[in-house]
Amino acid sequence: MMAVLRRFITLAWRAALAGTVFAATWAVTAVAAEHAKFKAHVFPIIRENCLACHQPGGLGYEASGLDLRTYEGLMKGTKHGSIVVPGDAFSSNLNVLVEGRANPGIRMPYHGKKLTRWERVLIRRWVNRGAKNN
Repeated sequence: MMAVLRRFITLAWRAALAGTVFAATWAVTAVAAEHAKFKAHVFPIIRENCLACHQPGGLGYEASGLDLRTYEGLMKGTKHGSIVVPGDAFSSNLNVLVEGRANPGIRMPYHGKKLTRWERVLIRRWVNRGAKNN
């Protein structure tokens, strides 16, 4: 009987510990994503994944006119119009393209690997929070 009780307590302790670790990790991730900032979080993603094509001389720039070297260039958008709707990631073409909600032939990054879930969450949170130059 004591062995069964000891085993039960050990399993309960492990489950509680795992739950605590999961909750703490989730809380830190949620807070960090909620406070996504352009300079600290979004621009490094753009610089790493988008800038090679979306600057003068790049194929993406030539096709769309989108210059991602600066916040102002991002907010100006393409020769066809805006790509960021501050406060509305669902309608922002930036989010539609990087989240894979567009035609697979125009998914962004075009020739690169898909953005990670975390990168997409950061961009979405930044747009939903007003897409500020912070």
